[in-house]
Amino acid sequence: MTLPHALPTAPQAGDDPARADRFRLAMTASNIGMAIVSLEGVWLEVNPALCAMLGYREDQLRGQHYSDITHPDDLAISHNLVAALVSGELASVDEHKRYVHRDGSDVWVQLNVAVMRADDGAPQYFISHMRDIRGEREAGIALSARVAEHGAALDASHRQLQLFADAVAHDLRAPLRSIESFSALLADRAGERLNETDRDYLGRIRAAASRMTGLLAMLTELSHVTRAEMRIAPVDLSLLADWVGAELQDADPAHRGEVSVQPGLQVEGDERLLKLMLTQLMHNAWKFSTVPAEAPAGTRVRIEVGGEVRAGVLALSVRDHGSGFDMRYAHKLFEPFQRLHGPDQGGGHGLGLAIAQRVAERHRGQLRAHAEPGAGSTFTVELPLVSRGEENADA
Repeated sequence: MTLPHALPTAPQAGDDPARADRFRLAMTASNIGMAIVSLEGVWLEVNPALCAMLGYREDQLRGQHYSDITHPDDLAISHNLVAALVSGELASVDEHKRYVHRDGSDVWVQLNVAVMRADDGAPQYFISHMRDIRGEREAGIALSARVAEHGAALDASHRQLQLFADAVAHDLRAPLRSIESFSALLADRAGERLNETDRDYLGRIRAAASRMTGLLAMLTELSHVTRAEMRIAPVDLSLLADWVGAELQDADPAHRGEVSVQPGLQVEGDERLLKLMLTQLMHNAWKFSTVPAEAPAGTRVRIEVGGEVRAGVLALSVRDHGSGFDMRYAHKLFEPFQRLHGPDQGGGHGLGLAIAQRVAERHRGQLRAHAEPGAGSTFTVELPLVSRGEENADA
């Protein structure tokens, strides 16, 4: 099976023909394991980081079905999640999962999978990101032991966050996956035997479980960006922004937008954390941007990513032309669980901007916002061009 040249998006009028090449270049250079997977579950393309993580050569992984290398205990959940992605019940998956290394050992990864769709919404293929978390799991176990023995010596707020994150990761995600999977099976098998009220109740159960799964995934990300070891290297933010823009458009083809990225935006930092920061900021711009009803036919949502260098600092801005917000409430933006918009207005879990701010702080930067109701928002991240470590490091 061959891939269309126009990865990561389906061919569109006016698309940049070099986008697929840039995407493959980013995939090859990334230190995060990545795979492009067919709807049948076959790995069509894999990058060097994934090969190193699992102990195989590229030609040995390409063409394999994901189940061939998945830990047997995780197969059932994996199959259900893939089915939910294809059907559209889930927009993406962010889970801890085990693969089997070539030497037979377990490889724990944080797996993020998104389904790429055509303009008509038909699923085309998956893009998977896999981050090796074996070291974090071992560190977490050691940390739990130290907390039990020397709990009074740790800062109370950090200890509570870490223990809660561990409880979320290990105790809450599995039952939620079961609720989502078995409620989906019940809906399929019950069919016409359910009346309208029954289907409404079942839909509410599935929607609530899906929202909680999303919240837990965001809490895990917030915990990760707070304590994950940083790997500092030169980072092409323009390439990452192009990458995030392509993912946004492919994951939501009905919400067509024009993402404009200024070339040449570069800093030193942790590539994965900076991509996560851009994902949160650009996703925020995407979901609060709509085309006015009175706009001419063919008008697209516009998101602009640009920047300028000032005294050794890159001021990176993400601007949208969406609903905006009242600056009187701007102090709430970066506080966890604080929302300026309700769910019916696109409001989420209230964690995305908190995650983006924490990433900026870990790079000794800062995140600011400016907006006007009905006129859009601009989020500006100030990042040192040359990394000096984290904000609590010695100068």
